[in-house]
Amino acid sequence: MNKADFDDIAPSLPSLPGVYKYFDRTDKIIYVGKAKNLRKRITSYFAKHHDYYKTVRLVEEIQRLEFTITNNEHDAFLLENSLIKHFQPKYNIELKDDKTYPYIVIKKEPFPRVFLTRRYIRDGSEYLGPYTSIDQVRSLLEFIRETIPLRTCSLALTQKNIQANKFVKPCLEYHIGKCKAPCVGWQSLEEYDEQIQEIREILKGKFGAVIQHLKKEMQVYADAYEFEKADAVKKKIEYIGQYQRRSVVVNTSMNDVDVCSIMSNDEHAYVNYMQVVQGAVIQTHTATVRKKLQESDEDILPIVVQQLRDRFRSQAHEIVAPFSMLMDEELKITVPQAGDKKKLLDMSVQNAQYFVMEQRRKKALNLVEESDEYRTNTLLEIQQGLHLKEVPLHIECFDNSNFQGSYPVAAMVCFKNGLPFKPEFRHFHIKTVQGINDFASMKEIVYRRYKRVLEENKPLPNLIIIDGGKGQLSSAIEALNELNIMGKVQVVGLAKQVEEIFFPGDSESIKLPFQSAGLNLIKRIRDEVHRFGITFHRKTRSEGTIKNELETIPGIGEKTAADLLKKFRSVKKVKEASMDNLSEVVGPAKAKVVYDYFHP
Repeated sequence: MNKADFDDIAPSLPSLPGVYKYFDRTDKIIYVGKAKNLRKRITSYFAKHHDYYKTVRLVEEIQRLEFTITNNEHDAFLLENSLIKHFQPKYNIELKDDKTYPYIVIKKEPFPRVFLTRRYIRDGSEYLGPYTSIDQVRSLLEFIRETIPLRTCSLALTQKNIQANKFVKPCLEYHIGKCKAPCVGWQSLEEYDEQIQEIREILKGKFGAVIQHLKKEMQVYADAYEFEKADAVKKKIEYIGQYQRRSVVVNTSMNDVDVCSIMSNDEHAYVNYMQVVQGAVIQTHTATVRKKLQESDEDILPIVVQQLRDRFRSQAHEIVAPFSMLMDEELKITVPQAGDKKKLLDMSVQNAQYFVMEQRRKKALNLVEESDEYRTNTLLEIQQGLHLKEVPLHIECFDNSNFQGSYPVAAMVCFKNGLPFKPEFRHFHIKTVQGINDFASMKEIVYRRYKRVLEENKPLPNLIIIDGGKGQLSSAIEALNELNIMGKVQVVGLAKQVEEIFFPGDSESIKLPFQSAGLNLIKRIRDEVHRFGITFHRKTRSEGTIKNELETIPGIGEKTAADLLKKFRSVKKVKEASMDNLSEVVGPAKAKVVYDYFHP
């Protein structure tokens, strides 16, 4: 959509709050935004020059737009948030977070178990979390097991099984006081469910109700002169107090609140989020947001906070923030100037600052993931350096591996858009080659790989790298010619150690600039295929999943091969042995078979 096209529809845009959506030429939503005044906001994209490159790219890709009028800015914010979640447009900010967070699950079953899991299964069980710290989860579970006796077994404790005396006697957990043996009917379901309710309160950070309940229970035991039971409950109360003091307590009378802060630069924003329940910080997390259109902190913070509130299932009705934000009208936004809430906000800022400092340190040490733009430039550098027709968005690399003539295997790794694509990594057992022949082995695995690719109608790579130099490269070319795809893919050989790159038929090699991003990526791919192949080779040797070369000789079994290796120590020395030396170990008949195999 050019400016002339926009001028035709501009008069139809309302000067009202709402949400707008931009579509590209494939009619896919590429951006969703909110506005207090739709006409002014949308016009700003087409009526002025933009200095920011990605905004220019966005405007160039817009083919049409749609808008939805809302009652107010709050409704616009809620609608924008839901549309971004549903369509995930490529120019909207994206939350970089692929971790699998731990949960504590209360299993849906009679006498429920309580345990740690990273799998969220919709089976009717109750999942509490997610938690950002595995240590926190383990500490919570340890606390629960110290204070509340629960079963840990996986027995089917139905009333029918218990009444039928299916479980004869309690296990060790009962005898050490960790379980009350509901399996043999020594604890009722009602009493067990009361314990589960205590756990729910504890996991939600609400220790107050639990302490009050335990104090009443302790008083009941004391009034009945059951002082041992009263003392056991008192120890529970003391343990809870000790656990509670390990949390960051600000003010025990404070209502539940969420706290957030933000720091940003030209490319990223960093949002710190803290969940405070009964004055204690029970969750803290810093999210990295990749900017797409140079969004302001005021644009980013409410969107990310809402996503984090949904993720951590916050029930708080108040958010402590560094500035006023457009959020759900039921939420109270507090911008504190002093007091405990200001201390919480300062703590959040401190966490965000530390996180940013760590990101800078890792970037300086090349420990952080490269940006999409950096990877794209690296691939363009490889294309130019190797004079390729296409940008090598899809690269595959092959390598052979064997150990003293035994266990011949091979490996292939796949990189897409400059990153490892592990679903396409492949291991190979050498099947058709007799003896150790790296050239023939390379031909076999290349042929098998792309025969399978053609049969499954998968895309061919833009670049194939053969690790090993000219000999292996020639063997790979033979395989590609037999499959009639030699002209459809570009294949090169990579000489070991010196990183020289050979093209088919060329006598001179190409060397990419030392320490260039393109050469570093090729070295990384080479190192990855080495690592992948060696790991598989070691596993193969340790598990004995492939016979060594001696056992592949027709007529030679495992015992004969073992006798030869015991005497000569390696396949190489067996190969070099004379007929007489072999006969001394395995007899003339088998010696002739082995000798003829290695000396055809």
